[in-house]
Amino acid sequence: MPRSDRLGLLRDHDFRGLFISTSVSQVGHQITSLAIPLAAVLALSASEFEVGLLSAAAGAAFLLVGLPAGAWVDRMRRRNVLVVTDLVRAAILLTIPVAWWLDVLTIWQLYAVALLLGIFTVFFDVAYQSYLPHLVGRPNLVEANSKLESVRGVSQLGGPGLAGLLIGWLTAPVVLFVDAVAMAASASAVWRIRKREEKPQRHPDARLLAEIGEGLRFVFSNRLLWSIALCTGLGNLTFAGYHAMQVVFLARELELSPGLIGVYMSIGGVGAILGATTARRVAQLIGQGPAIWMSMAFTIPGGLLLPLAHDHWTVWLAAFGSLVMSAGVMVYNITQVSFRQALTPDRLLGRMNATLRFLVWGTMPVGALIGGILGENFGARDTLWIMGAAGCLSFLPVLFSPLRRMRELPTEPLEDRGELAKTPTPTA
Repeated sequence: MPRSDRLGLLRDHDFRGLFISTSVSQVGHQITSLAIPLAAVLALSASEFEVGLLSAAAGAAFLLVGLPAGAWVDRMRRRNVLVVTDLVRAAILLTIPVAWWLDVLTIWQLYAVALLLGIFTVFFDVAYQSYLPHLVGRPNLVEANSKLESVRGVSQLGGPGLAGLLIGWLTAPVVLFVDAVAMAASASAVWRIRKREEKPQRHPDARLLAEIGEGLRFVFSNRLLWSIALCTGLGNLTFAGYHAMQVVFLARELELSPGLIGVYMSIGGVGAILGATTARRVAQLIGQGPAIWMSMAFTIPGGLLLPLAHDHWTVWLAAFGSLVMSAGVMVYNITQVSFRQALTPDRLLGRMNATLRFLVWGTMPVGALIGGILGENFGARDTLWIMGAAGCLSFLPVLFSPLRRMRELPTEPLEDRGELAKTPTPTA
């Protein structure tokens, strides 16, 4: 039922458990995102190409298991998937401080950790987005996503700064031990959720490839979904190359300390909070469809301020550009993810989310690799220019789609409106 009070869904015990879990794991994710590349740069003196390859390894999982993950998640209770993936990721992270204490840490271990973390993150993300409609009900999806994305924004605000301070004090490998503990705490919070799903019914003739194909057809038969996929995929490709060189540029060319790098990255979290808290109002003011493309078109150029930076004054101007960009990306994500969840039947949620993740996150290792190659040959600053300028064009697929003028997007599953007939369920 609609909620108008300030706490809203947070009054619900089960959503509160997911909210707490997300809060803990998001802070841990911010620590990991800074600690692993800094461990490579500061502890192992990794080159620009090696840092780019490290980012590529983290995203490669979406290409390797992105599509089958959706079909597997649709066969399981999603709450159980969340618990198991959190615990496994905690164990994987622990290997870095152990190897560092034994003086056997190598760049190859960081590659392996990044890849394995990525694989289990694929399963976590697909299950998490597929579980939410069951947990809160479709009418509450925008509120739920806004609150959960607010957590992401707060973690982006405080997480990098905290990570930078801890890394400067304890070193990057040791800080990853804190992240492992956070992952275990996240699993505990999800375990306490009382609302249980029934085990999904599986057709006796169901085949993995056929189920994957059904998810692909569902996405590509809907023009709104594939225009969103193309926009997000292009944005992620360019951002991955940009992000791969961002830490290198700040640490080596601008010579910022880990603490200041954390503060710089935290400022983007302010924008994420602003975007999360205003997404519903923006969509109501200009319409849901226009909010999707305008949020990208008018804010992504803020990322071009970073390669202009040459001293401490201009780097903080670039941080303001990061704030603007983060706000726009958050409005975009809340609006389009809520639309996708509301449009998709329950039995296809895992496959829809996995298909979209495969398409839009699968571009990230490619972008990170491109960023590493460009950084090795042209330097971090020129790479930031190239990838940042390309990212400014990512809104075009949604601009040239029906989303451009749609003030209200469909909010009922396609099969409930008799529109899934064009996407038949395969039997083999």
